[in-house]
Amino acid sequence: MRGVLIGLLLAGCLVQRSTGPRLTGTCEGACAHYVECKAGHSQADRTRCTTECPTVFADQDSLMGYESLTCPDAVEFVDGTHPKTTSR
Repeated sequence: MRGVLIGLLLAGCLVQRSTGPRLTGTCEGACAHYVECKAGHSQADRTRCTTECPTVFADQDSLMGYESLTCPDAVEFVDGTHPKTTSR
């Protein structure tokens, strides 16, 4: 009985990992997450993100942490509490 419970727990973990967001640990993945979450999906927002990303994130773990944020939190992390507008 104990083996069955352990098996079910492991299966649940595998299903949850396979259905969650794909974490790349790269600036490309982090910026894709940001642009998906940001209203308007502006190319200027993507360019700003890819330019700033290497100076903000130190390693793969911090990038994966960012990629796992909810959309409101991900946008707030980049834009702050008052959204920035891109200059033209």
